[in-house]
Amino acid sequence: MDCLFCKIVAGNIPAQIVAKNDFVTAFNDITPQAPTHILIIPNQHFENIGQVAIKDEKLVGQMFQMAEEIAVDKKLTGYRTVLNTGASAGQSVFHAHIHLLAGRAFAWPPG
Repeated sequence: MDCLFCKIVAGNIPAQIVAKNDFVTAFNDITPQAPTHILIIPNQHFENIGQVAIKDEKLVGQMFQMAEEIAVDKKLTGYRTVLNTGASAGQSVFHAHIHLLAGRAFAWPPG
C-alpha cells in the first residue's frame, strides 16, 4: 500500500512521534496550522473516520483518548479536534486522522 501514514506507523518515513501504542500513533504535523498541531491516526489503515466508526468503534474512542492524554501531558488549556472526511471537506491524506490543534485562539465558525 502506498499510504504516507501507514509508512509513518511502520517506521519507513521519519516523523516526530508524540505518542504511540498498539492501536494509535500521534505525530507532529509537518505543516502546522497552530503552535500545537498533532495528527492522531489509527495504526491500521482506514480511509476515513467514518470507516473506523463502522469497522471498529472502540478505535474511535482510543483516538480521542490519546488526544486527551496528549492535552494533559502538554498542559494544554484548551484544544480543537478536526476530522475531515473526503476531498471536498479538506481531507488530503486518505488515512483516517484527527487534527489536534492548540496554542492559539480559534474563530467560530471555522471556515
